Amino acid sequence: MSSIEQSIDVEVPVRTAYNQWTQFEEFPRFMEGVESVHQHDDKRLHWTAEVAGQRREWLAEITEQSPDERIAWRNVDGSTNAGVVTFHRLGDGLTRVMLQMEFEPEGLAEKAGDALGLVERRVKGDLERFKEFIESRGHETGAWRGAVDQDPTQ
Repeated sequence: MSSIEQSIDVEVPVRTAYNQWTQFEEFPRFMEGVESVHQHDDKRLHWTAEVAGQRREWLAEITEQSPDERIAWRNVDGSTNAGVVTFHRLGDGLTRVMLQMEFEPEGLAEKAGDALGLVERRVKGDLERFKEFIESRGHETGAWRGAVDQDPTQ
């Protein structure tokens, strides 16, 4: 299992950064390789992306979501991955977005890419594009303010 931790400071309030991150179907606009994300309901997301030159699809489940604080997820099928993104108020118009992710590289190409730091660089680039996307707009494209409580059995 591989782990990645990346963060970026964005010049928008916490509420704006969090609200934009809840717009999962917008992820292809700033996440490299992500073709589509379809939200089935409050907790389930179907992803289609290119990973190490291979088209992959998987279902992810939001395991915890607390407005303006955190969103945690894990895969239900497909490539093993899980993580959490947290939102930290640094000032009235400044937020630190921190992403922590674990994943299991599959196949030689993914393992080589992980060993070379390609996945970490892609995540860093995704966060930089998120920053550019939200700062250039100044406001979110939508919001979901609901909560998903962590399952105590997990």
